[in-house]
Amino acid sequence: MSIQDRLAKLRETLRISSKKERISEIEKEMLSPVFWADDKKAAALTVELKSTKEEVDQFESLENLSELADEEDLGFIGKELEKLETVNLFSGKYDEQGAIINFYAGAGGDDAQDWTEMLLRMYLRWSENNNIKTTILAESKGAEAGIKSATVEFKGRYAYGKLHGESGVHRLVRQSPFNAKNLRQTSFALVEVLPEVESDSEVKIDPSDLRIDVFRSGGHGGQSVNTTDSAVRITHLPTGIVVTCQNERSQLQNKETAMTILRSRLTKLMADQHKERIEELKGDFSSPKWGNQIRSYVLHPYKLVKDHRTQYESKNPDQVLDGEIDGFIEAELKRESEKGGENEDSTGKNS
Repeated sequence: MSIQDRLAKLRETLRISSKKERISEIEKEMLSPVFWADDKKAAALTVELKSTKEEVDQFESLENLSELADEEDLGFIGKELEKLETVNLFSGKYDEQGAIINFYAGAGGDDAQDWTEMLLRMYLRWSENNNIKTTILAESKGAEAGIKSATVEFKGRYAYGKLHGESGVHRLVRQSPFNAKNLRQTSFALVEVLPEVESDSEVKIDPSDLRIDVFRSGGHGGQSVNTTDSAVRITHLPTGIVVTCQNERSQLQNKETAMTILRSRLTKLMADQHKERIEELKGDFSSPKWGNQIRSYVLHPYKLVKDHRTQYESKNPDQVLDGEIDGFIEAELKRESEKGGENEDSTGKNS
């Protein structure tokens, strides 16, 4: 297929005309004197405008370049088109949404906690390379090294669509820096990817089903965080799901963020359990599932990162751990697409 044919197909797939109309609608709404009366809605529309403009501008730049392109330009356009064509692989209800990722250290003490922090850094670096804004919402440091757990928000168009396939157990094999004899150590960490569900209309939560506790935050944010009861812990009593947020200075902000995470957890849980109403969810489903690893990162005695679902691999773990994971993400998206959208993470997917 020629570059022009691919551009024409992508214009339709990306709904460029509809998005340009949406840009005009938002810009018109922003001119209203009451636009900022609702801070939350205004902020959401501002983010939508920025990401939609970026996508349209990127496509139109390639389209304009193709009209006068020489052979070298065509090669560049082809590579950039491949990135945009990834959108064709998205079919889930929440694929355009942001994502919330929970990180959990497995058994193994300092090694596992250090590995979990390495994974967190990997995804933060990936987000930097993909213009996705991240915010650490909660973090529990290890006693000596690394982190026991963390919750991070990834805000950007298609963040969930790209990252949902990263859910699962990640395995590291290396010489332990925490062992005096430098023995080989295998460590595990669990990554749980949720769609960011901010709207109350998506999932209705009965306030009487919630227990809300406030406590003193020990995380980032300066002295005021450590001297006020700003952190919030919300327990959803019917399911036992517990969500904590301590990133914001304000107790109200932490509560709103915690509710967003709770809605995301319940949305994914309902999809996983094939339930239509929260009332149908019973028992303690709060712990994400541990199981066979989806990917192994071997640093010793040889160097290799291999995904066990797609068989995609890289012999440069340093690059992978520095955020270069697009090859793994695209391989998993293609695997899901070939299966007709059926995959381990059933949120918004066919099953």
